Amino acid sequence: MCMTITARFKKKFYFVAAGYFRFFANFTLKRWHPRIIAITGSVGKTTMLHLVEAQLGKKAHYSHDANSAFGIAFDLVNTRGITGSKLRWLYLIFSVPIKSLFVKHSEKYYIVEIDGERPHETEFLASWLKPEVTLWVSLGRSHAVQYEQQIRDGVFESLDKAITHEFAMLPQYTKKDIYIDGDVPLMVKATEKIRGKGLTSAAVHEFYKKDLKAYAVSPEKTTFKLKSGTVFSFAQPMPRDIVIQLLMLESLMKYLKHPLKTDLSDMPLAPGRNSFFEGKKGTKIIDSSYNAHLISVQSILEMTAAMPEKDKWYIIGDMVEQGFIEGDEHAKLADLIAKAKPSKVILVGRRTKKYTAPRLEELGIKPETFPDVKKAYNFLEKNIQGGEVLIFKGSQYLEWIIQQILKNPEDADKLPRREKAAQKRREKRGLN
Repeated sequence: MCMTITARFKKKFYFVAAGYFRFFANFTLKRWHPRIIAITGSVGKTTMLHLVEAQLGKKAHYSHDANSAFGIAFDLVNTRGITGSKLRWLYLIFSVPIKSLFVKHSEKYYIVEIDGERPHETEFLASWLKPEVTLWVSLGRSHAVQYEQQIRDGVFESLDKAITHEFAMLPQYTKKDIYIDGDVPLMVKATEKIRGKGLTSAAVHEFYKKDLKAYAVSPEKTTFKLKSGTVFSFAQPMPRDIVIQLLMLESLMKYLKHPLKTDLSDMPLAPGRNSFFEGKKGTKIIDSSYNAHLISVQSILEMTAAMPEKDKWYIIGDMVEQGFIEGDEHAKLADLIAKAKPSKVILVGRRTKKYTAPRLEELGIKPETFPDVKKAYNFLEKNIQGGEVLIFKGSQYLEWIIQQILKNPEDADKLPRREKAAQKRREKRGLN
């Protein structure tokens, strides 16, 4: 009981502290008064933000690396958040009020990424920002552990409903247009409920995967042909299901009366999201090691299964923050891996060993399991023959393995978790 009370106090204090920074950051926002386009969802938010950035360029300010109640307030006053030292809180407490009086933005648009990491955070931001347009790109059990208490308290009967309710706060406060994935029933039902209760007058636009007419992917290139005839091209592997983001992008540019750029071969991706690298011994590396939960892993597995290359090795780390559903989610992961028809499966972490490996064996696949990345790397170093496609997805510091097998060592700067705090965490585990 004591731990529960403490946890609840910390959660409450989170919004008290965030409210302090929001109060001052709002001075900057009001002085700026941009057209706000919000991007939310369980996965794909950052990719969507980069897609919009490739179109609007310097006409907009983008909330890169900031999608929380604190991060967005700091972003508005052009300052970084907590980067390691706790003393930085003192600096922020005094500097944010001062900066809020002087920082100026001149861009026409504010493209802001919003995460539903914890209950009430989306509403905290949505009721403040009140976006003109919301792009709700996906829905899944991200940060599921954060919503367990709501289930225990009887607020919601399932995690899916709790998470849906959180993300739906953003459409509720949207002024003009709401874009959703029409193939996700919970999204459709939630927006219908919001409009039915008169909580928003914004129009809801649904987008469907059936409007993808052609898709071709390889480690170095991807093309999408939409029902409208529009063809998008990328110089890196991209999952089939980002067609929803591309359809939204096409519609958004039409709404904003802005030309649509379809050659996105020069579009940078955030680290750890489908990045392609050349590896040692002629291997091809696909780095999606930034994070993982079931729908993001499924997306990557389906993408790589569609590649013409035959010898594909999957290096999969644990899915974290899953709480009491982690057993079921990791067992389902095995079915998705088997469907991708892998040449080799390497599992890293206690969860994949406990839940995923037994199910894979039931399906006729014998995975290699390792408790940490060092042992997984040793296996790869001894067994790679050359020419394999190595697909990395999940936690457990898989980026450390990638760094060891890069053909070009300078590519390490493009891997995820390069910040000092992450480097220190790796060092504590002997990963240096």
